[in-house]
Amino acid sequence: MPWYRQSHWRILVALTLGLIYGILAAYAGWGDFTADWIAPFGAIFLRLLLLVAVPLVLASLITGIASLSDLNKLSRIGGKTIAIYLGTTLVALIIGLTLVNLLTPGAIVPESVRMRLQETYQTDVAQREELAAEAMDRGPLQPLVDMVPDNIAGAASDNRRMLNMVFVAFLFGVALMLVPKAQSAPMLALFESLNAVIIKIVELVILFAPIGVFALIADTVTGVAGDSPADVPQLLGALGLYCIAVLVGLAIQVFVTYPLLLRLFTPLRLERFFPGMVQAQLVAFSTSSSAATLPVTMKSAHHNLGVSEEVASFVLPLGATINMDGTALYQAVAAVFIAQTLGIPLDLTAQLTIVFMALLASIGTAAVPSAGVVMLVVILEAVGVPAAGIALILGVDRLLDMARTAANVTGDVTVAAIVAASEGQLAPAVATTGAAEAGAIPSPTLDS
Repeated sequence: MPWYRQSHWRILVALTLGLIYGILAAYAGWGDFTADWIAPFGAIFLRLLLLVAVPLVLASLITGIASLSDLNKLSRIGGKTIAIYLGTTLVALIIGLTLVNLLTPGAIVPESVRMRLQETYQTDVAQREELAAEAMDRGPLQPLVDMVPDNIAGAASDNRRMLNMVFVAFLFGVALMLVPKAQSAPMLALFESLNAVIIKIVELVILFAPIGVFALIADTVTGVAGDSPADVPQLLGALGLYCIAVLVGLAIQVFVTYPLLLRLFTPLRLERFFPGMVQAQLVAFSTSSSAATLPVTMKSAHHNLGVSEEVASFVLPLGATINMDGTALYQAVAAVFIAQTLGIPLDLTAQLTIVFMALLASIGTAAVPSAGVVMLVVILEAVGVPAAGIALILGVDRLLDMARTAANVTGDVTVAAIVAASEGQLAPAVATTGAAEAGAIPSPTLDS
């Protein structure tokens, strides 16, 4: 089909136009107009994606686990998935710490800019410190307790409790696997039907994506600029090296680490991989939410890249919950940057503590915008850096959040492809020649 009818190109055009409009609106003083008449369309798009996230995780994960047919296969796929997720997160942390120690971006932040940032974001800092204090008061096994919900309906009503829904879906899937087929068939058919309906809803929502992405980007740009758009270049200049460290680290993770893993462990060609998931990356970039992007991620992995529905339904919902490579890399860079800016040296032990805490935080971080900032406060406290230092990075956090979410989603799909290949469930025709040529699965866009 013509390029202009493909969803990912329409989204990319909308993103570009939103960026241009946002810059013009910031300098023209159209912030209130944008907030009142344009931003609501972005909010609606985000809500539509979040609307289907919980039922999609529940239905797809239950059907995916039940289809594995035995617990040995489930434990094998689950073990591979978690091990690779932790491995890629560790690599991301090493990349981030290496870059921030080489570039030392905190050494060039002027004192005047430092003080202004702390004053500007004092309220935000207080709110995040309060949330972090609650997290630090929890016992060492509290994350395990939090994973088990006491009310299914309550967990399903809050997208921040996605790990609860993963647990519920896992429990239901295993139970369906263990009960006699005659008893499990009706419920399994119900969830399979629900999964098909939710996927069709996702296709309908994606038709609205260009408008939603335009509104989200426009609102983000005008929000960052605020009432003083002339200050944006100064702010970006002062924090430029920090942003470069984060973005270069994310680029290395996305364009070096993941392709290397794909080359070593799958037959999937890179010229197929990146075009196949560009739509998911663009939606992740505009929404800053792995959970909201999950429906698009699953559709792209299965239809565009040939990952079996069985593997995609298990690996990707789990990844949206526990795999935060981009967030972990950002946290490592941000923690050391803040320490450098405040003149606090961090020895090897402190930086190893950052690695350990960021690994744990990547599992517990909610798949919603800016949740990584809250966990960053916990990491800063663990290495003796004042939590108020996050004021130094809040001004550019939203833009970096968009980039690291796109990296998170790319990592999820990479691991799904690796696991699928190891289980013989990566469609070889798609992996080598593409869906359109092979004809093995539907067209590589969500417009099919």
